[in-house]
Amino acid sequence: MGFYERHVLPHMIDMSCSAKPVRKQREKVVPKAEGRVLEVGMGSGINIPYYDPERVDYVWGLEPSEGMRVKAKPNLARAPFEVKWLDLPGEQIPLDDASADTVLLTYTLCTISDSQSALAQMRRVLKPEGRLIFCEHGAAPDASTRKWQDRVNPIWKLFSGGCNLNRPIPDLIEEAGFKIRELETMYLPSTPKIAGFNFWGYAVRG
Repeated sequence: MGFYERHVLPHMIDMSCSAKPVRKQREKVVPKAEGRVLEVGMGSGINIPYYDPERVDYVWGLEPSEGMRVKAKPNLARAPFEVKWLDLPGEQIPLDDASADTVLLTYTLCTISDSQSALAQMRRVLKPEGRLIFCEHGAAPDASTRKWQDRVNPIWKLFSGGCNLNRPIPDLIEEAGFKIRELETMYLPSTPKIAGFNFWGYAVRG
């Protein structure tokens, strides 16, 4: 891991993922997590203050970036519940089948290189009655914005830790065998339009 990936990129990601419009989105979805939670792409632990500790048994935090795990230490120290680190990629979730009550995804699918393999792993570890709760940015609904997303994406990925601007998030979730039960969308205010179209809701195993 180079200096940029270890020291610069975690700081940049943390800043963008802590912006006020993004925090507002986190407030909508994270409190719905319950039981044994798998948070995929836990990053610096930004979501920890938004969990309802009365509903959570503990959280498995899946985060392959060493730089982000180091940055997470202060947030983890303040967590009112146990956090168990998993440092493997999302495509290799080291949990038993049907072991999680909730899988939480917040601004994570954009960066996973093999999103379908990762989603298949999430489906495997989710209990039959469990929920995949998600809040992600991705492909915009209007053609002009999607055109710019496609143009900018190759360069954007190079400097943003592999983040993709143009992934069709609901399609990816359902292609992995989930059924979306609730879905809302909007452009986030005060956010560049090419990176600002959000999807949030929850899905169950199909």
